[in-house]
Amino acid sequence: MAPVALPLANALGCVAANTPPLKALPQGDIAAGDGWALRARDLVGASSYSPLPLARPPVWVEAGDAMPEGCDCVIDSDLVDQTSSMVQVLAEAIPGQGVRPLGGDIAQASSIIAAGRRVRPLDLLVARTAGLERLEVRRPRLRVVDIPAASGHAATAQLISENAREAGANVVLLKAKGRDAASIATALDTASCDVLVTIGGSGVGRTDAAIAAMAQRGEVLAHGIALQPGRTSAVGRIAKIPVIALPGAPDQALAAWWTLALPVLDQLSGRLPRRQPVTLPLARKIASSVGIAEIVLLAKIEGAWMPLSVGDMSLETIARADGWLAVPAASEGFAVGTPVDAYMLRD
Repeated sequence: MAPVALPLANALGCVAANTPPLKALPQGDIAAGDGWALRARDLVGASSYSPLPLARPPVWVEAGDAMPEGCDCVIDSDLVDQTSSMVQVLAEAIPGQGVRPLGGDIAQASSIIAAGRRVRPLDLLVARTAGLERLEVRRPRLRVVDIPAASGHAATAQLISENAREAGANVVLLKAKGRDAASIATALDTASCDVLVTIGGSGVGRTDAAIAAMAQRGEVLAHGIALQPGRTSAVGRIAKIPVIALPGAPDQALAAWWTLALPVLDQLSGRLPRRQPVTLPLARKIASSVGIAEIVLLAKIEGAWMPLSVGDMSLETIARADGWLAVPAASEGFAVGTPVDAYMLRD
């Protein structure tokens, strides 16, 4: 995607694009803390046993103050004795002690926020300190269409929207007026989005019409994914916009979100490096059915992955899980002790 310039507060969590070369900071030597500014070579031999008288009073500086001309160190306040008419120093110092040099925080022409990396609060600190008001980021526009469930609950749509915002997307959530194909098709507007995700209506029930609506507006590439949970998911496109239909149940929607939708957002935002799995040995074997990829939820326990569930995800198990992996369709699972790659759900 082409980058957009956002105010710093709005750039948090997005994937950075092009950061301009920054100016050196500080732009001259400054005091790193409160104390007395002196010249180090004038303090040779000073100690508490042999105080060194000063020919003239030192200059007091506070953190961030420019260093006085001719001074190259800052010593603590209690190392200068002013109890008598003669000011004495009670310790030596070295050049640069207590001083933040030119470019000590940010080197000249450096680019702290690397392209492809998510913008963190610490990155915003650097940007603000450097005087930037905006950052260029890649922020996919995601339109989430919630197809109303018979129960009226919209928990799954909220879950997916929150996950998308955490991934750096600009999310617009709206609800289709009904569960019929015509109502859903009307809501599938791709004019102002880069990815479109539907929630619910992708099964084979009498009122599941999301796939028919997708076919009316564009093209269905696949309906019925060899993924458990999430088998009724679908992928398609309207013009050039990818469309991903997620089931209405939270566990099935999450499984399809992790495996189908999240990689699309990463690709559009240019996230680098790609999401990296964590490799640990299995504390218990995983048995899986051949012919379908199965999502396994895992807990990280004493340096190993402990399987919590295979192909089935209760809300309690989802809340307890630290990571997940997908067992390939051609695999029967993994033996205990086998190193496996899992994607983290927690920091």
